Amino acid sequence: MPRSNNRAHGLSILALAMAVPLLGATAAAAQSTPQGPIPYDARRGVFSFAEGLEQALPAVVQVTTLGQSEGPSSGDNEPRPISSGSGAIIDAREGIVVTNNHVVEGGRKFTVDLTDGRIFDAVLVGTDKATDLAVLKFDASGLSEIEVVDSDQLRTGDLAFAVGYPLGLDQTLTMGVISGLGRSGMGDRIEDYIQTDAAVNSGNSGGPLLDSRGRLIGINTSILSGGGGGNDGIAFAVPSRILMYVVDQLRTVGEVKRGSTGAILGSLNAERSRDFGLGIVRGAVVESVAPGSSAEAAGLQRGDVVTRIQNRPVSNAGTVAATIGIAQPGTQVQVVYLRDGREGRATLTVEAPGDRAVVIGSGVVVARGLSARVGADGLQVFAVEGGSVAAGAGLQAGDLIRLVDDTPVGDLDALARALDGSGQRILSVMRGGEPVEVILP
Repeated sequence: MPRSNNRAHGLSILALAMAVPLLGATAAAAQSTPQGPIPYDARRGVFSFAEGLEQALPAVVQVTTLGQSEGPSSGDNEPRPISSGSGAIIDAREGIVVTNNHVVEGGRKFTVDLTDGRIFDAVLVGTDKATDLAVLKFDASGLSEIEVVDSDQLRTGDLAFAVGYPLGLDQTLTMGVISGLGRSGMGDRIEDYIQTDAAVNSGNSGGPLLDSRGRLIGINTSILSGGGGGNDGIAFAVPSRILMYVVDQLRTVGEVKRGSTGAILGSLNAERSRDFGLGIVRGAVVESVAPGSSAEAAGLQRGDVVTRIQNRPVSNAGTVAATIGIAQPGTQVQVVYLRDGREGRATLTVEAPGDRAVVIGSGVVVARGLSARVGADGLQVFAVEGGSVAAGAGLQAGDLIRLVDDTPVGDLDALARALDGSGQRILSVMRGGEPVEVILP
């Protein structure tokens, strides 16, 4: 959308609106063209974004997930709807739909409803819990698709439109602005969200966030609510920069393989900031550096606090994971960090993901998505990777690990041995002073 300058135009939006009849008189037969700060449809005499958005709307679908019923009779065992959401067709020729993982999770069968009234069965191509994305595929003719653009070009204040099927309604369009970029802080997941105040409610999950020209910039995935569960003007979308990488991985290899640098990271918080003597509360703390890794070669050390990556501010460990995780092996990544209060810079080379079940660093063990170190009260989990086995089992940062399969684990070596290999593990942890059992499949 063109930026406006009131001095250059010499008219406020109100004055422009008052001038509409004059504009209409000189261009009554004109089609909808941008004039001034808001696109104006001279034929109808209204300001409207419909021309661009209407091209995208047929590609926004309703996704219904059917799961196994546990009814008493055989007839009750047929799949029945267990959840629904929205989706966006991004490849009309192949019938590729992107939606949220939580929309399709637990499903046996999936259907896609189009705006023209047609309904089709769809197959699940793959899911990625860490970004809450999923890809479906269905066969149909006459499909539309949404153009995808680079979310890195967004600016706070840009108009944004959310499309979906909220609260049992038919397809619904809402408008807002980009309220913020690079949002994270809801855990150590793969987080780099677009924040918008466009109304997003239950049922909008998986639907597209569009720019004012009807192009896809993100997939709506979550909201923050004051307690009622409805829209309070804070919604988050996975940006297209991450979305397209995940979709490509799921379509080509069936899963998302994320790169690494050998740096094991935790999130900076107020308490740790005081320990480091810093005046900031956002960043990613280097907990350990794997020997022989790219991070070691770049000179990163335990205790360094990463504040920027690829010129993006770092909110927590999830911000770094979002950037490293979508970079191809060999990519050069620039980071800015603090060490003893002084700023440093390093260039990391993204490495292919390793296949080792357990990674042992200096004072740290990483296994099945959990990262643990020795704390004042014992072995403490300080980070849980989004979408990992540990995250799915409900393990949380701050948990104190006491037992693995009823065997005490008093140090990192014992923990590494206990978690190595395949098969289920039962962890006995202390959480807020209470014992909790966590089953790692």
